[in-house]
Amino acid sequence: MLRCCRIIHILSRHTFIPALKSKGWPDPILNPRGFCMSCKMTEESTDAQIKALKRPADDTLVETEHEDKKLKTDQDERKYPKKKVALLMAYSGKGYYGMQRNAKNSQFRTIEDELVTALVRAGCIPEGHGDDMKKMSFQRCARTDKGVSAAGQVVSLKVWMIDNILDKMNAHLPPHIRILGYKRVTGGFNSKNNCDARTYSYMLPTVSFSPKDYNQEDTSFRLSSDTLQKVNQLFGLYKGTHNFHNFTSQKGPRDPSAKRYITHMSCGEPFVRQEAEFAIITVRGQSFMMHQIRKMIGLVIAVVKGYVDEGVIERSWGEDKVDVPKAPGLGLVLEKVHFDRYNKRFGGDGIHETLEWTEEKEAITAFKDKHIYPSIVEAELHEKSMVNWMATLYIHDFEATATGNQECKDDDEDGNVSD
Repeated sequence: MLRCCRIIHILSRHTFIPALKSKGWPDPILNPRGFCMSCKMTEESTDAQIKALKRPADDTLVETEHEDKKLKTDQDERKYPKKKVALLMAYSGKGYYGMQRNAKNSQFRTIEDELVTALVRAGCIPEGHGDDMKKMSFQRCARTDKGVSAAGQVVSLKVWMIDNILDKMNAHLPPHIRILGYKRVTGGFNSKNNCDARTYSYMLPTVSFSPKDYNQEDTSFRLSSDTLQKVNQLFGLYKGTHNFHNFTSQKGPRDPSAKRYITHMSCGEPFVRQEAEFAIITVRGQSFMMHQIRKMIGLVIAVVKGYVDEGVIERSWGEDKVDVPKAPGLGLVLEKVHFDRYNKRFGGDGIHETLEWTEEKEAITAFKDKHIYPSIVEAELHEKSMVNWMATLYIHDFEATATGNQECKDDDEDGNVSD
């Protein structure tokens, strides 16, 4: 037995220990403490490797899903080219808090909320671009306000040019919001900045032009040709460049941005809907300030009804403060936006199309007849917004007051507002 122990000792000295030392292990005989620590370290390393192999399934699933999404995005970018386009939109604004999206306040649903959701679901933009619209170079031509509709809104943005893009976008939109067409535009195109002019319409019951002592709820009222002629003569006074500081808020008479250029304003022939007579006012201008169109219409109604003489219109362009009544928002529609300079420069370059939308005219008319006009008529006959507003005209003081200090902070966005 002693001889066996001796043999093992010799073999340990001359065979096992040199082999261990060559691997970086300490001498177990000379330094048994180091040998034990090395063994412990080796065990800990092995445990760490085992734990790594036994990683929770949830973590692996999350990483896999993230990698799958990234792979899908990369595949979409390689499969479909990303191009800048102009989308022609039509929508009924009833029930929405305007056009512009407010990502920080999602409880107030807007038209852009619906649009972004549809773009993501259709695969036109990455999911992350919905939270930061600057990533897709998004811009609207006009920011319509709460309840305001549009038949010819134009937005510009970068999208993946997927197959059947128009059908797929509309498939994820409600029926009262439609994308009626799209066109390729230049990389630097901006639907707001490249817009030369905007055309709005305003639908109202013709009883609005009846005398002030007439029964304002009488739906049998019919507008005479003489009164219509008088109405258009008054609207014609707005043509040209004038100081509209009294037709908005927080603008002083010496603010240069209060001067606006109007190219056309008139009232069309009346028509009957649900036994009541209506008419449509059309106005075109370079840009409009907040509430400007509604105040322009409100002041003409006050003149026609006999609350004030027509001289108040020219007086309102002076420096004095004039109390101008604001007509209800119901009935206001963004009809068309104009890109004359862009069309002249790029429309004939052989690559880009003019932004005229002539092929979409029938679809625009059909949408208005189905979704916009019936909604306005129904709301007016049941809610009587115009009738209720006319009942307040007598409280307005239309006489000019002393010039006040209106030099307040400017909240106008120069053409990016609805009215």
